[in-house]
Amino acid sequence: MLAALLISAAHGQAEDRLAVHLRSCAGCHGADGNSAVPGTPSIAAQPQIFLENYLVMTREGIRGTQLMQSLLKGMPDREIVALAKHFSALKAKPAREPVDKKLFQRGKSVAAANRCASCHLPDFRGREQMPRLAGQREEFLAEAMLAYRQNRRPGGDTIMAASLYGIAEQDFKALAHYFSRLK
Repeated sequence: MLAALLISAAHGQAEDRLAVHLRSCAGCHGADGNSAVPGTPSIAAQPQIFLENYLVMTREGIRGTQLMQSLLKGMPDREIVALAKHFSALKAKPAREPVDKKLFQRGKSVAAANRCASCHLPDFRGREQMPRLAGQREEFLAEAMLAYRQNRRPGGDTIMAASLYGIAEQDFKALAHYFSRLK
């Protein structure tokens, strides 16, 4: 009986901690995982493995902002897995701003020529450790690509940096516009 009460209490504490973490995440990334904060990525519908890896690397001080690092400091793996599972199950929402048809088509052409779909999948929903690009915040994507190109994305994937090599920086805006408008 005592063991059952202790297990029940521990489970309740874990649920309380998860609720606190979710409220913290919602402050920047949105309660539904779709950020309304410029420069802050949407995390809804990101692949669970991608989110787990990113959160662990952030907790360990390898990636992410100082704020994210401080929020994740000391967080147990089971809580990181719970957060990743939660946000990966949410629905992504594409940009609501109008489509610039010329910029969209340029981004589509650049994505096809550089085989972006070979890693991120043809609908750009991402998979495993590759993030979802479809519906991601436009300005976040453009800045992330530039940061990869300029080697200022701490803990960044070297394959991504190499993949962006040879793409004109002005095309990052077109790629970001294209990806952000996909559903």
